[in-house]
Amino acid sequence: MNKILHVHKDDMDVVVQPAVGWQDLNQELESSGLFFPPDPGPGAKIGGMIAMSCSGTNAYRHGTMKDWVISVTAVLADGTIVKTRNRPRKSSAGYDLTRLLVGSEGTLGLVTEAVLKVTAVPKNQHVGVAAFPTTRDAVKTAVSFITSGLLVDALELLDPYSLMAINRSGLSARAWEERPTLFLRFSGSIQAVHDQIHLAQQAAKANGCSVFEVSGELSDIETIWGARKAVAPSLVAMKKDASDVFLSADAAVPIASLTDMIDWTHKIIREAGFLGSTIGHVGDAIVCPQSEEDQAMKILEKIQRKAIELEGTITGEHGVGLKLREMLVEEVGESAVQMMKTIKLALDPQCLLNPDKVFRLEVE
Repeated sequence: MNKILHVHKDDMDVVVQPAVGWQDLNQELESSGLFFPPDPGPGAKIGGMIAMSCSGTNAYRHGTMKDWVISVTAVLADGTIVKTRNRPRKSSAGYDLTRLLVGSEGTLGLVTEAVLKVTAVPKNQHVGVAAFPTTRDAVKTAVSFITSGLLVDALELLDPYSLMAINRSGLSARAWEERPTLFLRFSGSIQAVHDQIHLAQQAAKANGCSVFEVSGELSDIETIWGARKAVAPSLVAMKKDASDVFLSADAAVPIASLTDMIDWTHKIIREAGFLGSTIGHVGDAIVCPQSEEDQAMKILEKIQRKAIELEGTITGEHGVGLKLREMLVEEVGESAVQMMKTIKLALDPQCLLNPDKVFRLEVE
């Protein structure tokens, strides 16, 4: 189930099986000048990406997985094969079954084939970094990008703890100033990229940016963006003992609440005496001794509840799974969860597919 079945270049879509990796797909598409934007962790497969409605560093400009799935073919629990749509970019024919299955964590059907949108390979790529005195300054800059309509390809925030971990791990080809830093990526025509960079620099300088660096050299692109991708392994490398535990969560909040969320998160992690960071688009990570794992998990739960308090979500892209089932009710309410249960029981009355994921169900 790992074949790329069709590449429709003029329609800018592809038909793939679920075990195709997003990196393999992009490698295959490159010769046609096409590109599939969602970029979660290395090794992720299309089937899992659909199940989780994953995200990645390209989400700022290109959206998440749900925005790139035109239709799926899926097998339901009773063996029924369903194709949710044909290949047009838009359709108002009946319920949107595609969106129902995307993000359902494998609880409603098994995807056997997918039609995915693709776009043109980004041209004239540049990457940049902008370092700030405080997290608030960095977030104010990010907000100004969004509200002004500045279309950079990617916009990622790394906190000082993330950059400290990268420096100590040696996983980056250069040393980084350990300050709140925005990682930026640009593409387009030469003039468009020039304009994007100019506007981004103006916004950054207006918010106290002390370092603004941009490059279009391949070696610099690999180094700068490689540092962003190295955050998770760098944090894992901060373990003092092989038995230490790396824990992470992916709570998300409205952008205007991001500063309060990050400052509050740093405070409670420091008070507990753990090493932790906030990164990205945006997630939280903690490294702790195995003996203190329960305490660290309670901190992550506090972070997730804080996200709900700020009208955010307990999981931006990793899903509910088993661990967040009770908190799902806190976020969306009993009636919304009951609606999900009704859909589940209609399609899988014996709860054969990923039983007890997302919420608990008792089958008589």
